Amino acid sequence: MRTHAGWFRIVGAILLGLPLTSIAADTYNVGVVIREAVEARLRDYGGKNAEREAKLKQMFVDSDCSEHLSEQHVKFSRVPNLICVLPGTSNRVIIVGAHFDRVSTSEGVADNWSGASLLPSLYEAVKVEPRQHTYLFIGFTDEEQGLVGSRFYAHQMTPEQVAATDAMINLDTLGLAPTEVWSHRSDKRLQLALLGVANFLKLPLNGVNFENVGSTDSEPLRKLKIPSMTVHSLTQKSENEGILHTSKDRLASMNLDYYYDTYKLLAVYLVWIDHYFDKPAVSEPATSTSGP
Repeated sequence: MRTHAGWFRIVGAILLGLPLTSIAADTYNVGVVIREAVEARLRDYGGKNAEREAKLKQMFVDSDCSEHLSEQHVKFSRVPNLICVLPGTSNRVIIVGAHFDRVSTSEGVADNWSGASLLPSLYEAVKVEPRQHTYLFIGFTDEEQGLVGSRFYAHQMTPEQVAATDAMINLDTLGLAPTEVWSHRSDKRLQLALLGVANFLKLPLNGVNFENVGSTDSEPLRKLKIPSMTVHSLTQKSENEGILHTSKDRLASMNLDYYYDTYKLLAVYLVWIDHYFDKPAVSEPATSTSGP
């Protein structure tokens, strides 16, 4: 898949907090996949869950994640978790996850092919230069059946693996609105870092909670005390329109400008947080917490 490596250069301008009290002095390259390629992956949403897993697997292979690509067979599921590993120079780990399954009543474009199909493009964004953390890009199976894939993955983690994991970034239902964070159940420091990157890129970011909508794949790892954050685009409008789990969840319901903005924000963010844990802790981000 064609990329523009170094499309962004993060040069001494990503803020660690608000107000303007601390500025990074380093330079990092980010390989950002062009919009047409990101949208092409999104449009390839068809098929049953096993077919979607196979498509995601091929997308990782096309992104040059084949040597470190594996399937984790999940108890009580016919479809495995899919794991792409991007090795780092330390034993520290960052997990980036999204479920690829859909309910039978929906095409499952927003929920959640929008998140799953973004994983290979995020892999391409991070791989352009050496990194400290090992990144695990995980396509989770059977989220719609009760977080089956992510619960199994969390259950299989050893205490050493849990202790080595600095962050779990979960993507669930993107592109219905500008980028949002489930702020009540997301780690405050991870939110603050994302807010700093959003300010640097001049992209919108809001805190919108969705406790009454359901759970998501960050929760099993959050319960292990792993710092976690869920990025989404659910709003009162999307809830009122009844998009989730219905025939309305289709490509026409998405805003592709918002979707690509979310991709750019996450691409830069994932490169930035490789270094972020070396920085001093700061106060909580000033995000809104309204929502359905």
